[in-house]
Amino acid sequence: MNNMNNALKNILIGSSIIISFISCEKDFSSLGTEIIGGTNFDTGSELYDVIAYSKKVGPVRSNGLPVNLIGIYNDPVYGSTTASFITQVSSSTINPVFGDSVVLDSVVLTIPYFSTNEGNDDSGNIMYELDSIFGDSPMNLYGFRNNYFLRDFDPESGFEETQNYYSNGATSETGMLNMAEIEGDTIFKQIMFLPSNDPTIIFGAPDEETGEREESRQDPPAIRTLLDKDYWQELIIDKEGEPELSNQANFEDYFRGMYFKVESLAGEPGTMILLDFSSSSSNITLYYTRDGFSTDENGDPIREQSTFELGFNGNRVNLLENNFNFPLEDGDDINGDEKIYLKGGVGSTAVINLFNADETGQSAEFTAFKESFVETNSDGEFVRSKRLVNEANLIFYVDQTMVDGEEPDRIYLYDLTNNAPLIDYFLDPSTNNFNPVDTKILHLGALERVDDEPDGEGIKYRLKMTEHINNLLIRDSTNVKLGLSVSGNLNLENESNQLDIITEETNILNQLPVSSIISPRGTVLFGNNTMDDDKKVQLEIFYTEPNN
Repeated sequence: MNNMNNALKNILIGSSIIISFISCEKDFSSLGTEIIGGTNFDTGSELYDVIAYSKKVGPVRSNGLPVNLIGIYNDPVYGSTTASFITQVSSSTINPVFGDSVVLDSVVLTIPYFSTNEGNDDSGNIMYELDSIFGDSPMNLYGFRNNYFLRDFDPESGFEETQNYYSNGATSETGMLNMAEIEGDTIFKQIMFLPSNDPTIIFGAPDEETGEREESRQDPPAIRTLLDKDYWQELIIDKEGEPELSNQANFEDYFRGMYFKVESLAGEPGTMILLDFSSSSSNITLYYTRDGFSTDENGDPIREQSTFELGFNGNRVNLLENNFNFPLEDGDDINGDEKIYLKGGVGSTAVINLFNADETGQSAEFTAFKESFVETNSDGEFVRSKRLVNEANLIFYVDQTMVDGEEPDRIYLYDLTNNAPLIDYFLDPSTNNFNPVDTKILHLGALERVDDEPDGEGIKYRLKMTEHINNLLIRDSTNVKLGLSVSGNLNLENESNQLDIITEETNILNQLPVSSIISPRGTVLFGNNTMDDDKKVQLEIFYTEPNN
C-alpha cells in the first residue's frame, strides 16, 4: 500500500512539474516581450537570508537498495562506519536434474566491483580502474550461511505490506533481527582482504592429456573466492529430487541466504566497497562434470561440463554500525546553525527554510519577497511579473578547518516536505548514466576544489534552484522546507522512492534519499549563523526588470 501511494505521489509530482514549467513560460511571456523588444531594462541581484540547520538521521530502511555497502570507512571528521550485509540466495533452476555420475569440480563465489576498462597494457592484459571504493587498507572479510528467514511481507500488517528491515537490524519499532541465527556456518573467509583492480582470469576446461587449463578470458575485477566443494556437494548436489530444491519458496526456506561481514585489523582504517549484488554476474557457481548423452567408441558416456548458479536476489539488507567521534545532534531550527553537518548513511542531513517560513510556508519575509517580484490580485493570484528571475542559487561553503579533501563530490537538494526532487532536477538535461559524478551538474553543481584537483580541498557547492523559485512566484507553489544530504549517485533519485526512517511521527525528517544511504562520506559546511559573512549560506537571485 505504501509503495502504491509513493508511486502515485511521484506521478502527480511529475505531472505538476510539466504543467508548472509550461505555465511559467506563458506567465513570463509578456515581460519577456518587453525585454527582447529593446534595451529598456536593468539587471540586478539580491541576497536573502535562509535558516539552515543539521538534522540527525535515525535507523533507516535498508532493504530494497539498488546497491549495497560492505566494509569499514573511517571519516576524518565523523569517525568509523562498518557495513555488513545479509542477502537471500535464489536458485537459477527449479527442481534441477544434475545428471549421472556427477563430480563437483569447484564452487566459486563472484561479486564484481564497479570498474572501468582502461584498455590493454603491453602484455595484452586489460587494465581496469575501480570505482566506488573508499579507502585502501586491508581488513578481514567473512561469508556465513544465514539461518534467519527474511520475510517478504510484514505479519504486523496481516501480510499485506512489504516487510521493512532497517540499518540497525530492526524489523519494526520493537522487533529485531536474531543475529545469532544470521551468523551460521562459515562459508569463506579472506584474511587481509583488499580490493584489487587486476582482471579476473577465467580458465577453460583441463586438457584431456595434460590436465592443464588455459586462460579463456579476462573478466572485470571482482571478489572471487573458491568455496568448500564438500559443503556444497551436500548442500545442493545431494539434494537432487528432494523437496528442498523443488520450488523457490522451499529453497529460500532451506538455504536462507548469506551474511557478509568484515573485521578490522589493528592499525588499519579499512576499506568501504559499494557492490551490486543484484547483478547476474554476482553469483555462486557450481562447476561439475556428468555423463553425457553421447558415447565414445567403447560405448562409455562422454563426460560433459555443466554449471549450476545461485544468485543474490530477493531481500538484501545492509546493516550499518557507527562509531562516531562526537554525537550528532539536531540543530537550531529557529536561528539556524553555525555549521551544517552532512554525513551519509545513518548520519546527518540538513533542513533549509527559505524566508523564515512557518509550517504552512508563509511569513512576512516571503510576502515581501513575492511583492518585489510579482503583482497579485486581492486573492493572492498572480497577475504579472515585475522582475524576471534569471538565476537562483544556494551556495554552501566547505569548512576547510574541519575537512581536508575527503568530502563528497555531490550533495542533493530536494523537497523535504514531499520527499521528492525539485522541479530543477527534472528539467536539468545533463543526466549522465555512465558517469554519475557528472550527472545533473547544472542544477546540483559539483564540489569546487582548490586548483581543480580531484583530491584538493573543497571550496563550495553551487546549487541552482531557479525554477523552484519561479514556481513560488508564478504558480503560487507552497514554500516547502528543503532537505540537503550527501549523495553517492544523483541518478538514483530519479527512479527510487526515499526510504523510511524510524523516528517520531512529528519529525520533519521521516525519509532519507537513497543516494545518501549508500554514501559513507561526510562534510561540514558553513551555515547561516556563522560570523564569517563571506561564507554564510544565503539565497542568491539574479533578475531582470524593466526600468519604465
